[in-house]
Amino acid sequence: MSRRILSVSARILFFVCGAVSLGTGTIYALMRGEDLPAQRDWFFFTAALGLLGGFSAVVALLPRSWIARICRRERDDESLFSLPLKMLALFAAIFYLLAAGAFSTPHTWNLDPLLLLSLCPMYVVRMTLDPPAVGIFFILAPVNAATYGALGVTLGYSLLVFRRPH
Repeated sequence: MSRRILSVSARILFFVCGAVSLGTGTIYALMRGEDLPAQRDWFFFTAALGLLGGFSAVVALLPRSWIARICRRERDDESLFSLPLKMLALFAAIFYLLAAGAFSTPHTWNLDPLLLLSLCPMYVVRMTLDPPAVGIFFILAPVNAATYGALGVTLGYSLLVFRRPH
């Protein structure tokens, strides 16, 4: 039963992180870098967010047997969902804290916008308007964590594909 709970909860989290990443990429695509300092790199942000989000959402919907075949593992191997889920949690925690720190910095520090946009995709909101602290800690930082959670899913499955089974 616990394997089933792990599988279902992992799939839900993978899909949510993928959808959030796709939504963030859509915001970038709609803005197209207008009046923002990183216009030339806007396409790369949008493409990366779309690829990571798409991968995470698709993996959430694939049958377990397909995932096992691609990863060259047994269908009942717990690492099919546990390793990507651990990577998702690690990346989400790190980038939540990073986003909360980046959003909390004063405007007078003049941090590089390109660096901040690559580390905190929702920093675009901070560049265009000044959200309250509640919005930062309960909306923007979790969105950033979910976006990088999709990166954790991608890296977790990459490790499973390129690492030999036990």
